[in-house]
Amino acid sequence: MDIDDKNKYDHERPVTVVIVGAGHRSLIYASFAEMHPEQMKIVGVVDPDVERRALTKERFDLSDEGCFSDIDELITKPKMADAVINGTMDHLHVSTSIPLLRAGYDIMLEKPIGISEDEVLSLYEEAKRLGRKVMICHVLRYAPFYASIRQQIADGVIGDIVSLTTSENVTYHHMAMAYVRGKWGRVDKGGSSMLMAKSCHDLDVLAWMKGDVQPVKVSSFGGLQQFRPEKAPSGAGTRCLVDCSIEENCPYSARKHYIEQRLWSAYVTYNTHLGVTISDEELAESLRTDSPYGRCVWHCDNDVVDHQTVIMEFADGSSGTHVMTGGTSKPGRSIHIVGTKGEIQGEMEEGSYVIRHPDARKGHIYSEQQFEVGVSGDLHGGGDLLLTADFVKVLRGAVPSISSTSLEQSLHGHLIGFAADQSRQEQRTVEIKRV
Repeated sequence: MDIDDKNKYDHERPVTVVIVGAGHRSLIYASFAEMHPEQMKIVGVVDPDVERRALTKERFDLSDEGCFSDIDELITKPKMADAVINGTMDHLHVSTSIPLLRAGYDIMLEKPIGISEDEVLSLYEEAKRLGRKVMICHVLRYAPFYASIRQQIADGVIGDIVSLTTSENVTYHHMAMAYVRGKWGRVDKGGSSMLMAKSCHDLDVLAWMKGDVQPVKVSSFGGLQQFRPEKAPSGAGTRCLVDCSIEENCPYSARKHYIEQRLWSAYVTYNTHLGVTISDEELAESLRTDSPYGRCVWHCDNDVVDHQTVIMEFADGSSGTHVMTGGTSKPGRSIHIVGTKGEIQGEMEEGSYVIRHPDARKGHIYSEQQFEVGVSGDLHGGGDLLLTADFVKVLRGAVPSISSTSLEQSLHGHLIGFAADQSRQEQRTVEIKRV
């Protein structure tokens, strides 16, 4: 199918999409096509892995002509879809997206946008020059918890924002899987700092809550404190299932996490997200030998931080703070926004927040109203498929929602993050470029 770039999207047919990078996140977004085939249809896949490509082809009933090993194969063919879902690794986001934009594709791009300020701004300029639509997968904007709070801010319920505080607690098992043992444990492998890989969602929320008021300067502190060789308990080995005398009682045991509880199987066991199964015995053998997830968390090659605090100032003099802590017992994201007329406070996983206003009547200090928004079973508060639905609507010409994650509306959270990492490394306050 040759898609004429000049044609408007036809509401009578589904938006057609090519998956670029058939990983776990891409397939979550692509599952929208299975739930709503009248709105979106997957027509192609680009992935260098032969098995992953074949499994994706089978799942979405793709033709041989719709399967490619790299984007060069795709972009040399006539334009075959309306858009792509780009779920490649962080350091490939911009280098793959620019050729796709030039080939005529609109893009739904996994976060972070890129791995440097210059890279992100180059993508922004190219998308603007070409008139292409790019939406960033800042799924927290679409979580009912955050979308409802953003609407309250827009409605002026607490007046003008004076300060914002957010926190993200990254559990010990998530920290171990992704940021110690896994793909994002080293900047030179994953492409991103832990702040950008994990908390660019939260920095985006802070910037989004401020609307058109831009951040102007940032300071940040943090480091790698826990997951270092010198912090290893006595008796710890190099692999949990090989030479560790404390594995039975260790909370970071690979056996406990990945065999007994089957945590993070989409990452730890290859192509599980595409239906591949692996026995406990096969998984144990892998954890004993070649799997990076079988390594002791105190004896990996990780170099990203395990905690970081970011403090920012906005152009109107208001301030924001984000605290990211890895290795916590319980996961969770919280937010507290104080305005000139009241405040909003809540935890996403609780599915509710409260709005408080001063109440100076005798016998009162403040009034409080609770808002229930529901709890989703996933860690993004139900935002994943809501974002995909909005992407389809935007491509069909609908007015973007209040949660819109268009590229131009997603820059400031990234600029905060890049400045924060620079501040932490250089031990100084960093001014943010105005866009």
